[in-house]
Amino acid sequence: MSNIAGKAYAMNVITPIRWYTTWLNKFYFWFALKFPKTLNGLITLSLIHYARWVIIGRNQFPHLDPAQPKENLKYSYMMFFSNFNGSWDQYVDSFTFAIPGGLDLFWKWNIRYPKSVPLTPFHNYIRYNQIETIHYYNAYPLAASNDVKSAKAVKDALIAFQKHELDASDEDFMKRYNALVRGLQHDLGDMHPTPIISMSAYQVQRRERWHDGRLKQEIEAQEVEAQERSQANAKGE
Repeated sequence: MSNIAGKAYAMNVITPIRWYTTWLNKFYFWFALKFPKTLNGLITLSLIHYARWVIIGRNQFPHLDPAQPKENLKYSYMMFFSNFNGSWDQYVDSFTFAIPGGLDLFWKWNIRYPKSVPLTPFHNYIRYNQIETIHYYNAYPLAASNDVKSAKAVKDALIAFQKHELDASDEDFMKRYNALVRGLQHDLGDMHPTPIISMSAYQVQRRERWHDGRLKQEIEAQEVEAQERSQANAKGE
């Protein structure tokens, strides 16, 4: 499935909205930007890489050539884009439990929005309006959102560490180094291809093994094993 790249899932949902109510949605988004605390429940969901809403008016769709027929659209459209870790159900349910009121506010004026609770009608609504991702590129398919945050924390800490004077005594250096490692111990974990693995993550691992020579050794070992198995079978006959 092209929606998935390693541990990340790309979601695109396009829903029609009455054109004369779009200003209300724009006001809600403006308010949420000015007062981020209204989205605290959403911000605490560490599985989310990002989420974005865009409203396109019914007369704002691209008209690239005079020969292109102009659409006479009845509705404006609200587009929701998000990248996240985990499964589709985990994400949608987490959104529902984190900001049920916020979801209802953002989608309230969208056509046939059933509200975020109960879950089944909300699931059906999202599935019906979701556009499958044809191509999804993920620069770090094996990294979860928290892995990226940890990598940034390590980088910032190392840059700050390097800015200290270099002529410090060995004792002072070791003291600062131990403090650095203690402060980063929660950000130094290994990345693993689980819980979700995809073909892209598999290819990344395969390419890494090819670069360090392990893949060639594995293929040669498999060929030798297959040859020995074939010879053993021939002797058995």
